Amino acid sequence: MMRELALLLTLVAGTASAAEIDGVRTGAEAWRPVPQDATFETGDTWRVGGDHYRLYGVQACLRGTAYTGPDGRKRDCGNASLSMLAGLIRTLSPSCAPVARRPEVSTAFVVCYADTNSPRGRQRVDLGTALIASGFAFAALDASGRPVNPRYFAAEAQAKSGRTGLWASPDLPHPNIVLLKALHAAPGGKP
Repeated sequence: MMRELALLLTLVAGTASAAEIDGVRTGAEAWRPVPQDATFETGDTWRVGGDHYRLYGVQACLRGTAYTGPDGRKRDCGNASLSMLAGLIRTLSPSCAPVARRPEVSTAFVVCYADTNSPRGRQRVDLGTALIASGFAFAALDASGRPVNPRYFAAEAQAKSGRTGLWASPDLPHPNIVLLKALHAAPGGKP
């Protein structure tokens, strides 16, 4: 859990605001597909070689926390998020571009999009929105408890109200609550 807390603090300390991200004009060379040999570490992070990639504004369920599945059995919440991330990446084949970097930990915060065909024609799907709307990830919060990306927060509210994905569980361990409690309980943390 300390690793997840460190990642939350990394996200808060090392990223640009959502308004800056919306205005990023990234050259075509920056958009890259997620390689087939990517190793998924969490439901919002993967590794390729020595480089780590984390979805900007997305918070996966924490590994080692448990929720009750539809069959009444306890399951690892982080593994559920990880499985959904891996499945969506394999299915959608998104391209990602960095919006912020933490070079000291070889981490790039990325946004990812995929173009898909639907009955309404070609549509662009934001991977973060897809994960959160499916109920298998959450909108990341900054240290003051505000959403990093308001659109992700809206997608989370919709998934919650529809009891979609992990929200169907009666005992969902919301990762932002777990992380903020750990932050406040840490030595030097806010009461």
